[in-house]
Amino acid sequence: MERTITKEKIRFGGRKPLFTQKELLLLTGPLLVEQLLEVTVGMADTMMVSRCGEAAISGVSLVDMINNLIIVLFAALATGGAVVVSQYLGAREQKHADASAGQLILLSGLFGAAVGVVCFVMARPMIRLFYGSIEADVLDAGVRYLKVIALSYPFLALYNGGAALFRSMGNSKISMQISLLMNIINIVGNAVCIFGLKMGVEGVAWPSVLSRVVAAALILRKCYHKETGNVLRVPKTLRLDAGLSRRILGIGIPSAFENSLFEAGRILVVSMISTFGTVQIAANAVANNLDGMGVIPGKAISLAMITVVGRCIGAGDHEQAIYYTRKLLLWAYLTMSLSNGAILLFVKPLVGIYELSGATMELAILLVQIHAGCALFLWPTSFVLPNALRAANDVKFTMVVSILSMAFWRLGFSYLICVRMGLGAVGVWIAMVVDWVCRVTCFAARFHSGAWKTKYQA
Repeated sequence: MERTITKEKIRFGGRKPLFTQKELLLLTGPLLVEQLLEVTVGMADTMMVSRCGEAAISGVSLVDMINNLIIVLFAALATGGAVVVSQYLGAREQKHADASAGQLILLSGLFGAAVGVVCFVMARPMIRLFYGSIEADVLDAGVRYLKVIALSYPFLALYNGGAALFRSMGNSKISMQISLLMNIINIVGNAVCIFGLKMGVEGVAWPSVLSRVVAAALILRKCYHKETGNVLRVPKTLRLDAGLSRRILGIGIPSAFENSLFEAGRILVVSMISTFGTVQIAANAVANNLDGMGVIPGKAISLAMITVVGRCIGAGDHEQAIYYTRKLLLWAYLTMSLSNGAILLFVKPLVGIYELSGATMELAILLVQIHAGCALFLWPTSFVLPNALRAANDVKFTMVVSILSMAFWRLGFSYLICVRMGLGAVGVWIAMVVDWVCRVTCFAARFHSGAWKTKYQA
């Protein structure tokens, strides 16, 4: 280890590296496990609810697209807080780092409560707004599922905020441990409610609520408890600090706007798919589940990127920011090659796990092959690299690129080849790949230009 540090000191002109190889592995390893848990439990949910019929799996999958929209809003707020805290830690401004952590928890609780109320009250109109005319049994399943799951949103927001703080400290082990417990509660609860109590779609929703309540309580206890090794001392506060809140939201709002429009765009293209019937909706849902496995390493490394680059930017060290960005991006390509290569190799038995009709299974296999084959080359630069730019406060550029690429390619091109040309779900996924190509071109050019170096002001 000492030899590695010496080599990096030489590379950085005698300066001590901000992260050792061991510290990077300790940060990314638990994140990888956490992402794996999230995706595998999501797959288990879908497989269990598939026993309730294709109307149930279709209704849950449609609401899950709305869930994803809500989750990215919470994640964007957490990202804003993580960037600010990481930058303060890099600049060795402990007082501001602690105060920012307290503000993130407060903002997360307020925002989660507001979103939960809106989704509970407006469940049926929201589903009709996003998906238009869908079959009555699918709509009914979706409404029942959304009303229950909305109760968990305040707790999910608080958990995301707390987990982001531990990532900022370089300690992702805590959130991994809590995520493990949360997912055990979820999957055991699903099995009991669906197979034992025969509850249908509610049997998937209630365990999620319980698991998120427990996770929020545990992460907040860890945040507020002054444990040895905690870099932050998170204050309990009910008062919004205008300056710190503005700084957090200055990163969180553009990220939320970008990511929410991205997810809204995904919902719109799924609404195009829904016009082709239950077979296409179900195949798309299963393919989304399996494709989530392929991007697990990339999602984990993109979260680590926020902490690592944010710390470098706060320390005013652009050379180390470039070095660690390239290093983490290389890790993303290597690990995603393994995950997506395995999916392509075993795609038929993986899809065969689900209870699907012959036509649905064939379509799901094709969609998975499109995603995994292209993600090998395009996904890391499309979604991991932008987090390095966000950590340097270059959030407006990433927002504009993502929104325009979504509008022109994922929406416009999807409508052309999915609806007008009648290709259905296959057309949507082809448009998705074109969107990735656009993002890769723009984000790679921005990083190499160095324009992001001018965005952070201490």
